[in-house]
Amino acid sequence: MDIKKHLLVLIVAMSFMTGVTAQKYKPVDKLYAFGVAASFNDSVVYITDIQEVDSAWMYSKSEFLVSRNNYSNQLRDYLANNKHEENRTCITCYAYDRKKIEKKYIKMKGNYTKKGDFDVRYLTSDDFRFQPVAPYDINEADDTDDSKATRKAAKKAAKQKVKQKKASPKAQ
Repeated sequence: MDIKKHLLVLIVAMSFMTGVTAQKYKPVDKLYAFGVAASFNDSVVYITDIQEVDSAWMYSKSEFLVSRNNYSNQLRDYLANNKHEENRTCITCYAYDRKKIEKKYIKMKGNYTKKGDFDVRYLTSDDFRFQPVAPYDINEADDTDDSKATRKAAKKAAKQKVKQKKASPKAQ
């Protein structure tokens, strides 16, 4: 009886944890974002314009931007390839409302321009543009199914090979 109770509690807990960790995505019509890139080795700071990003995705429960690090990586890669500025620490600030992102932009810009210690360089939308990033689950759904099928076929072939080795008489 105790084992059944413990097993039932374990199953309920696992199903609850699976439900909590599974995140659903929903598309966002408009997202406003800007990027900042700085380095600890010099005083040059790059700031992009506020940009409107179409077809972005967010987590439905937390309303957090999906793959936010990929947006920062886009800026880092642009600077490394086009400006020869490698090893930059890049951040992406975003909001779903234009007024909120403008407040963040003014505050961030003020942090670097008030004292005059930094060489602030602005990147216009013509120079750099954020590209929308879809969630991994949506982008890779077909590839995941193919890789599962490939792994399953490889596993089946390996099992058959083992059976053939066992079935064939050993050479003496």
